[in-house]
Amino acid sequence: MKYLKTLTAISLAAMVLVTGCGAPKPPSTANAAAGEVTLPTEPLTINVVDVAGNLQLSQTIFDNYQKEHPDLVKEFTFQKVNAPELVGKLQAQQKAGRLDIDLVLTGSDGMASGLKQDVWYDLLGQQKDKLPDPASIYDENVAKFQELANGKGLSFVFYPGGPLLEYDPAKVSDPPKTPQELLDWAKANPNKFFYARPANSGIGRAFLMGLPYMLGDKDPKDPVNGWEKTWAYLAELNQYIDYYPTGTAQTMTELAQGNRWMIPTTTGWDINPRAIGQVPAEMQVSAFDNFTWVGDGHFMTVPKGIEGQRLAVVLDFMKYALEPKQQAYTYDSGYLYPGPAVKNVPLSMAPQESQDLIKKFGRPLYDELIESRPLEIPLEADAMVSAFDLWDRNIGGSKVQKK
Repeated sequence: MKYLKTLTAISLAAMVLVTGCGAPKPPSTANAAAGEVTLPTEPLTINVVDVAGNLQLSQTIFDNYQKEHPDLVKEFTFQKVNAPELVGKLQAQQKAGRLDIDLVLTGSDGMASGLKQDVWYDLLGQQKDKLPDPASIYDENVAKFQELANGKGLSFVFYPGGPLLEYDPAKVSDPPKTPQELLDWAKANPNKFFYARPANSGIGRAFLMGLPYMLGDKDPKDPVNGWEKTWAYLAELNQYIDYYPTGTAQTMTELAQGNRWMIPTTTGWDINPRAIGQVPAEMQVSAFDNFTWVGDGHFMTVPKGIEGQRLAVVLDFMKYALEPKQQAYTYDSGYLYPGPAVKNVPLSMAPQESQDLIKKFGRPLYDELIESRPLEIPLEADAMVSAFDLWDRNIGGSKVQKK
């Protein structure tokens, strides 16, 4: 901080000389940020907000960085915020000039909302030389996912996602293979199938964005003008769903309790809840015929207003977190199977505990489907926000409940 004060004093003195008399004008934010992005001489407390449940995968990476760089990070603090609340929270802090969030871990939903409201710092536009080159570390699918960030975030974890169906084999002997069969099943078994509000749920998003491909809609990338079949389908399905929870975890709880017999799922949300005992291990999974994976993942991003030494530390952490050795920890307990965003990080690099868990609770079906089925990335920012809004207004917004 002594170095920063010295720089500021010199800068202000120079401006007085240039402008002559009168009070000097402060340097622009852009110039200050560009000139001061250097690592600190004393460790900082870095504040992290997680809106994606990412810490379940990445906590060890943060711990490793702090242990290896005690000269840069005194501690990381962590706060969890729901995706729909994130942008408003950032905007309020930015407007007040009291930003206390240094790093955000977000899914494609929070990234999209933040892009629409222009709250993110232009990482690759302003600090490309301090970060890994996306073209060299990501494979084709992750590179497509990375494009959703428009240079204002870096893909941290990635997985093929869904939509898949998870069901209780004691109640469902012949799981649906097509959307129509699912609709028929829901009609015959009202309130035994449901899914979470898409704006709050990765599984809800996967189900929502996967339907246009299976139903043969005009344009799966355009929810406003290209999803006629999808919106009609969801409206009909809505008749047999009593309420929509605000998060994925509630769908797992109700499946485990027997209140629901079938729910949409993804690779990770099948493996992890069974591994930790949230869902009985005997629950089964099936795939729709001729479905398309809707890949998803999490980004690391930085709010506008973070600069100087704080920004330097965050950039250094990002680079560290994308090293293959650290990425191997994201296999974790299968939460976003596989998990690593960067290339060439096989399961054999993961801790033995992760390898054993995935061997026990994973499914050979997943590797087969990853190889055989096509993959698309989520909707772009504006389209995703529109899809959420249309679902809230026309499908299930009035039936969303937090329990």
